Amino acid sequence: MSKVKEGDTVKVHYTGKLTEDGTVFDSSREREPLEFTLGDGKLIPGFENAVIGMEEGDSTTVELDSEDAYGERREDLELEVSKSDLPDNIDPQVGMQLQMQQQENGQAVPVQITAVEDEYVKLDANHPLAGKDLTFDIELIEQMD
Repeated sequence: MSKVKEGDTVKVHYTGKLTEDGTVFDSSREREPLEFTLGDGKLIPGFENAVIGMEEGDSTTVELDSEDAYGERREDLELEVSKSDLPDNIDPQVGMQLQMQQQENGQAVPVQITAVEDEYVKLDANHPLAGKDLTFDIELIEQMD
């Protein structure tokens, strides 16, 4: 068996928890393992780095500071939008997830409504896990060529 290196495609099972209180925010245990190629940049850096050097059947637990996970919270990603700018079919509620189009490249960005006022709503484009330290239990299920 060889050790996982950048460029390898692997399947892992994982459980992600908030380091602060152990709350589970995501797990692959009840579904198919997560398949990804190391170095593609589709996963947070700390997660990929934890898998490098593992062999099939290995398990590890890694604690990631927020900067190695989803980054710090950024106040410049919090904005106020006039209710009249929202689509007519939306009844804004705190916690509701919406998609905004980026003006530069047209990409959709998920945002969450954090406050609803008379004339405007506050939106937060930070990742919900931004600013949080995370712990992942990772098990390498399969290493593919």
